[in-house]
Amino acid sequence: MLESMEIGGHIAVLGLGYVGCVTAACFAELGYAVIGVDRDERKVCDVLAGRSPFYEPGLEPLVQRNIAAGRLSATSSLAEAIQDAAIAFLCVGTPSAKNGDLGLEQLQRVVAEIAATLPARTKPLIVVVRSTVFPGTCEEVVIPALDRGNASVVSNPEFLREGVAVRDFMEPSLVVVGGSDEQAVERVAQLYAPLGKSVCLVSLRTAEMIKYACNAFHAVKIAFANEIGTLSRRLNIDPSEVMSTLCDDVKLNVSSAYLKPGFAFGGSCLPKDLRALVYRAGRLDVKLPLIQATLPSNNEHLERAISDVLEIPSERVAIIGLAFKEQTDDLRESPVVALLERLIGKGRQVRVFDPHIQLDSIHGANRSFILQTIPHIGRLLDSTLDETLAWAEHLVLTQVPDAETSQRIRDSGLPVTDLAGKTLQGPMGFPNA
Repeated sequence: MLESMEIGGHIAVLGLGYVGCVTAACFAELGYAVIGVDRDERKVCDVLAGRSPFYEPGLEPLVQRNIAAGRLSATSSLAEAIQDAAIAFLCVGTPSAKNGDLGLEQLQRVVAEIAATLPARTKPLIVVVRSTVFPGTCEEVVIPALDRGNASVVSNPEFLREGVAVRDFMEPSLVVVGGSDEQAVERVAQLYAPLGKSVCLVSLRTAEMIKYACNAFHAVKIAFANEIGTLSRRLNIDPSEVMSTLCDDVKLNVSSAYLKPGFAFGGSCLPKDLRALVYRAGRLDVKLPLIQATLPSNNEHLERAISDVLEIPSERVAIIGLAFKEQTDDLRESPVVALLERLIGKGRQVRVFDPHIQLDSIHGANRSFILQTIPHIGRLLDSTLDETLAWAEHLVLTQVPDAETSQRIRDSGLPVTDLAGKTLQGPMGFPNA
């Protein structure tokens, strides 16, 4: 009989590959009763004999210790493992198809086998998708297949790196649990309580997306470091010195700074320096595909925002924010100027308010830029927020407003499209268009 911390039954881990076997052994190490399942009899025999089915540092001692303690077992019978389980973790492969899409055959097969066992169950089952799946898979594939029984579906993506997977489980940098069944989500989150790590509780689709966001970010960081390293070497600069110094800045560079979805970037630095970097690299016959794609990516983001604003049905649209970001009067390469140009070109009625911009106080390159780009900007600028709120039928935020402005916008009752992408996540709850 398996020994266990009390969770209302044992844990079944379906799939004994790199993710599944590490998950099974580590949960057993935390004191839970765990049964691992795999169609490969060799993997099952290895685990039952106290061996790891593959090389992973630190895994075999865990398997051996927990098999001996009676907390870990293995079988090739899914029905046997599921019969009295409280929670089932799906750790099957989702390999790439030829067209780049995910192959869900293994997941669909396992879910169908679970569904076949549900009518005979006397207690509910929590099905936890740990495999990497595209957002919407739980809702569109897993949940419909399990609608014959009392089962809840939760997403708990893994963040295990081969070579350090045991340490990543036992000392997690991130634990994410997503779902719509609050009780099921909480029960899965509680499994990680012995680790002392707070768990991020999110929706199903958010949990699925977080896994992709993390992996994409890791890939982008590696590619960025390699491109900077390549250019540095061509310029006889030590790339390690460049990147290690860059990482010393934990306020802006290695931090959450700039990692908030919002409006397109602009200003006098980022666009100019990216163009110079790409141009000079080209002169050296050095291709920097990632860095070179940054400005086109920014332009695509701007185009999406412009399309969203053009679809607003209201006649009178007011833009809150004209500078390239809040708390400045710098208009150079402001994406808001491009937005205004398009709206004016389409014949839309538009007004603008920016608390830091008064046309009479703008001088030098700033004034030349805005007057050359939008010569009649003076007719569009309101001097006070009251004027804007009295005229507008719809507001478009391109910057994050201060607390007072936010409250006045909310009090106005006007519909808001938040291109800044940050206000809606706060307590204000502006209605989006």
